[in-house]
Amino acid sequence: MQSTVEERFKISPYLVFFLIHKIQMGVGVLTFQAEIVKWAGNDAWISIIISGLYINILIWMMYRVLNKEKTDIISINKNIFGKWLGNIFNIFLLVYFLLISIVVISSYFEVIHVWMFPKVSLLSLCIIFIPLFYYIVEGGFRIVTGICFFGVMLPLYLILTLLFPLEFAHYDNLLPIFHHSINEIMLSAKQMSLSYIGFSTLFIYYPFIKNPEKSQKWAQVGVAFSIFLYLATYSVSIVFYSEEQLKTTLWPTLDLWKIIEMPFVERFEYIGISSWALVILPNITLAFWAFMRGAKRVFGVKQRKALLFSLFVTLLVVPFIKTHNQIQLLEKSLSFAGYFVFFGYIPFIFISHFIYSKVKKNK
Repeated sequence: MQSTVEERFKISPYLVFFLIHKIQMGVGVLTFQAEIVKWAGNDAWISIIISGLYINILIWMMYRVLNKEKTDIISINKNIFGKWLGNIFNIFLLVYFLLISIVVISSYFEVIHVWMFPKVSLLSLCIIFIPLFYYIVEGGFRIVTGICFFGVMLPLYLILTLLFPLEFAHYDNLLPIFHHSINEIMLSAKQMSLSYIGFSTLFIYYPFIKNPEKSQKWAQVGVAFSIFLYLATYSVSIVFYSEEQLKTTLWPTLDLWKIIEMPFVERFEYIGISSWALVILPNITLAFWAFMRGAKRVFGVKQRKALLFSLFVTLLVVPFIKTHNQIQLLEKSLSFAGYFVFFGYIPFIFISHFIYSKVKKNK
């Protein structure tokens, strides 16, 4: 069954920039510095670039397959691998998208719980946010795209907050350069690649793009902008903290906000965390939408029922993830799935499609 989408439901190619970039910038921006500095230290900026360029290559692979087939990954898996094996891959992707939503929600709720409202229950937060997720996703893909657009533009002012810590910068923390081994830099790049997670939703919303071949350049620019923001955030962090401090700081970006002083704001981190809701909202809703759309294509269920099911699972799971260790365990599960997608599935589908096309052409 091929995926056909009416023209009125499609988006312009340039909006793919916001879809790709937005889902790559989530809660991970608050913590990624501590993860990558463990391997490559002050040379981790090299890892950020390497992992970002690898994501550019993966997106190129995805477009090579999608542009050839003119449909979504659900049909492509079935065409190449057959109904049963193809649906195994499809179900894995559905679980992967749902896991992205749950991990982002749990991580953000932990930040709210630790930094702002330590006594509020996770169930209460779920009851507040889940109707919002339903309202946005039920509105359709164009609404989700609009949320991604505003999720990029409205919190953009937070980039300026990176200037405040430079008053206390120690630029000698950047030196010496290139004093870590290639193996250490690559391990850091492998860890950093998880910060770019979620761009594989392109596999699902590709048919919703007008002239989708023209959207590839916008997808690549979206990744480039993500690389720039991660580089800027890491560079400010490494000159503000010492390398050893950065290794032991749980939320480096939030701690950077603590030093910001303004005449009208005493605790800027409260504003930053509240604004971060606009950052993670598109990530969550896009992943929920991808799950909903994929479930309809795989199982033939109505999209609303698939959405309600995903929100019900979220409501059952998130309130019971209360400790940081539990969240880390959930993040490790997502990391494992992410590694499979990055280093296994996308290259595999690219090679398999190449062979499939050659065999089909010869026949």
